[in-house]
Amino acid sequence: MEKLQFASDYMEGAHPRILERLMETNLEKTAGYGGDPYTERARQKIREATEAPEAEVYFLAGGTQTNAVVITSLLRPWQGVVAADSGHISVHEAGAIEAGGHKVFTVPNREGKLRAGEVRELLQRYKSDENRDHMVEPGMVYISQPTESGTLYSLEELKELSGVCRRYGVFLYVDGARLAYALACPENDVSLPDLARLTDLFYIGGTKCGALFGEAVVIPKPGLIPRFFTLIKQRGALLAKGRIAGIQFETLFTGGLYQQIGERAICAADRIRRALKEKGYEFAFDSPTNQIFVALTPEQRARLAEKAELSFWEIRPDGRTVMRIATSWATEEEDVDRLIGLL
Repeated sequence: MEKLQFASDYMEGAHPRILERLMETNLEKTAGYGGDPYTERARQKIREATEAPEAEVYFLAGGTQTNAVVITSLLRPWQGVVAADSGHISVHEAGAIEAGGHKVFTVPNREGKLRAGEVRELLQRYKSDENRDHMVEPGMVYISQPTESGTLYSLEELKELSGVCRRYGVFLYVDGARLAYALACPENDVSLPDLARLTDLFYIGGTKCGALFGEAVVIPKPGLIPRFFTLIKQRGALLAKGRIAGIQFETLFTGGLYQQIGERAICAADRIRRALKEKGYEFAFDSPTNQIFVALTPEQRARLAEKAELSFWEIRPDGRTVMRIATSWATEEEDVDRLIGLL
């Protein structure tokens, strides 16, 4: 029997509805670079879902490209970006932001999250430092929803961060690579319109949320990044066959599919969490979304590795390994049953 695959949430191809639409439109001839009717309809559907009728919407290929292009396009040469020390741009993007010429200021995370008070302290320290002309200026705050630890920002936490950013004149940017799983989580109280209202820009993830690939950058107030289309092209992130992304996001935002697609993942993850708790396993993070982090002894890790592929996270000082179990929009019930049996 094949190994169970719970290492990531983008191991499958795409949602069947997306594949059907791609096949139906395969031989059509349309304009490139997002100038086709499918992409324009996708933009309009996203504007409606976010309640941001004037928003600019752009489609890029993947998360790292999106973060790198957005951050390097928005920041000035002397500025850097603030992130949790566990944040994706801080840890798992191979220095893409630094390679673009911008420092990443890291703040100790709490459950994967930044706290508004600590961000305020960092920004105030810079503002009060008489040597600031010789220093990198914090120009943006980066968070993700869900976080890298699978936790969620509450609406109140997002409001507090937004308030700090606006008070100090820095941008607030939200990485939504797994946003569908946040929207589907019963503990979540942050909506797409909330993101449009409280942030300067954010992206809606497709790669990890049912699409073959693609992320949708939403800029609620147009004109924030002049010539952003050109900058995307300049940085090698513009899709020539733009309609491929357009068709995918048009499908995801038809009939509420994007908001629903994460429910299966959350239900599967909840079943696994209950089983882990019942069997006495220790959680590394208390995450309510589709990512589960469990601390395993060497013996437990070796035994599970024989029949299940999990994702390595970190080794703890006590010798135990934190492994990630990730469910997705396509996780099968029988695979969940088999994994619970292994536990």
